[in-house]
Amino acid sequence: MENIRLFKSFILLFGIIIITNFMTAQVKQIPLRDFFKNPEKAGYKISPDGKYFSYLAPYETRLNVHIEDIETGKVTRITEAKERDIRIYFWKGNNWILYLQDTKGDENYRLYSVDINGKNFKELTPFEGVRVEIVDDLEDNDNELLIGMNKRNPQVFDVYRLNINSGEMSMIAENPGNITNWITDNDGKLRAAGSTDGVNTSLLYRETEKDNFKVVLTTNFKETLAPLFFTFDNKYIYASSNIGRDKAAIIKYDIVNAKELELLYEHNQVDVSGLQYSKKRKVLTSIVYVTDKRHEKFLDPEWEKIYKRLEQELGKEKEIAVVGWNKNEDKYLVVTYSDKSRGTYYFLDLTKDAIKKLTDVAPWLDETLMCDMKPVKYTARDGLEINGYLTLPKNVDPKNLPVVVHPHGGPWARDNWGFNPEVQFLANRGYAVLQMNFRGSTGYGRKFWEISFRQWGKTMQDDITDGAQWLIKEGIADPKRIAIYGGSYGGYATLAGLAFTPDLYVAGVDYVGVSNMFTFMKSIPAYWEPFRKMFYEMVGDPAVDSLMLADVSPVFHADKIKAALFVAQGAKDPRVNINESNQMVDAMKKRGVDVEYMVKENEGHGFANEENRFDFYGAMEKFLAKYLKK
Repeated sequence: MENIRLFKSFILLFGIIIITNFMTAQVKQIPLRDFFKNPEKAGYKISPDGKYFSYLAPYETRLNVHIEDIETGKVTRITEAKERDIRIYFWKGNNWILYLQDTKGDENYRLYSVDINGKNFKELTPFEGVRVEIVDDLEDNDNELLIGMNKRNPQVFDVYRLNINSGEMSMIAENPGNITNWITDNDGKLRAAGSTDGVNTSLLYRETEKDNFKVVLTTNFKETLAPLFFTFDNKYIYASSNIGRDKAAIIKYDIVNAKELELLYEHNQVDVSGLQYSKKRKVLTSIVYVTDKRHEKFLDPEWEKIYKRLEQELGKEKEIAVVGWNKNEDKYLVVTYSDKSRGTYYFLDLTKDAIKKLTDVAPWLDETLMCDMKPVKYTARDGLEINGYLTLPKNVDPKNLPVVVHPHGGPWARDNWGFNPEVQFLANRGYAVLQMNFRGSTGYGRKFWEISFRQWGKTMQDDITDGAQWLIKEGIADPKRIAIYGGSYGGYATLAGLAFTPDLYVAGVDYVGVSNMFTFMKSIPAYWEPFRKMFYEMVGDPAVDSLMLADVSPVFHADKIKAALFVAQGAKDPRVNINESNQMVDAMKKRGVDVEYMVKENEGHGFANEENRFDFYGAMEKFLAKYLKK
């Protein structure tokens, strides 16, 4: 499946190679596995005392935690996960690593601990069918942390204090049934919480842990006040809020009196939600926001000075982000990245006044062979401006190209500029790739989000369709060679695109996508239950909106599909149940259409294991080549 002809990017006209300003050079086809194999090293963190690095690196094809002594360079692998990669881990004090891991993609994460010598391994939450979340790692407490678990009730999370040495845990807050998130102050005290009745969201507060929580603010879920952290004196909170405005802004908020005290920053184009601070110096350092790319507004001269130095030494052609530091805040982990690079890690040691390169995440990828991901805009049929990204294959005239339209999942998420292995792989195979932040995508304000309500398969889909039509109008797309591919909601959009615009696409790849709105809503995870009413308002109520939901469920319109279809699904997917894919494949087979169907028994909502990624993208490569190549 992985062996297809090398893509030839020189132009042959009338049997003669004509030298013109759009003539292209031959493009090297990069092996599929180079895009999708696990990184050489990634996920760097630094111990609180600044003596050790930790990072993830492959061991028997799975990502495992390694510890490196900064002074000696000695490396010790401390975990031996063989079924699934370890992806979520953190330091607990200077001597322990804690990590979360699920089983076959079921998203019921358990918590494990191991010391930095690879000894004293413990499974701290050995409970079947229980999901663990970190409420507060209590970084100033080497022995304890606060976790949330839905052990008592699958639908909600109670808070437990867990001792990592003894394994003892005690419930410190029982969820009454409506709490959706818990918030601690700078001392690790549980002081605030968020709750919902399905459509109304409340902020709760208590002065001490001995007091009862009281509601201080209630809004419709469309208005959001999202606490970020308490002020350094623990009196107020910093929050991202769109109350009284369209775009979420960073504010200082009096939680006792439910009053906005100060506007720290807002942007007229996008929501702002990222606020960073120095715990040691007790100052706010910067605000992060994303337009077409990531931007940072500095609030602290010392923090800005660090960044200016990094720019001077590492260059401005790539994005620079500080991703970790020690407790004394004199040793920093830095990563640079771009649309052509999976990233490079550096170590900034202020005690030695030195910057050292640690590793490239994927040193086997040649950046000069990668393609530009360019921010683009187009206008939807109702006049709405849609932002997105267009990646063109390298060294080709951008005319009459085969295209893969690639809507993102969520749908309440967004595409960002940066390295995307799927996009680079498809572009390397000669396809133009269009990603669009259709209405409902997050980050563009409340109005842009709200106009997507009850619009699955309707105006949200129109935005995707209009992107494909825009490429045709611009002359970039060959109208007879357009495919659509997406995962999760993007998988739904793929099926909807094939069913509702059957003449637009010649092929579609549905990756863990929704096909039936009714069965999808019946099978959502138990811990999504508190949001069901909100979900009904945003998507549709099966009882009230049954005709509309049937109208936008692709499975009921399989008879309209003309294009070839490839479906991929994880058998243990807790979000989009395998029944969604089974139904769609069965509906197509009843019409006598042979749908290519890949099921991985040890995967959930997307393929995490390396060998399964190779299988999926290898099959997708062959499938797309069959319908998009001349």
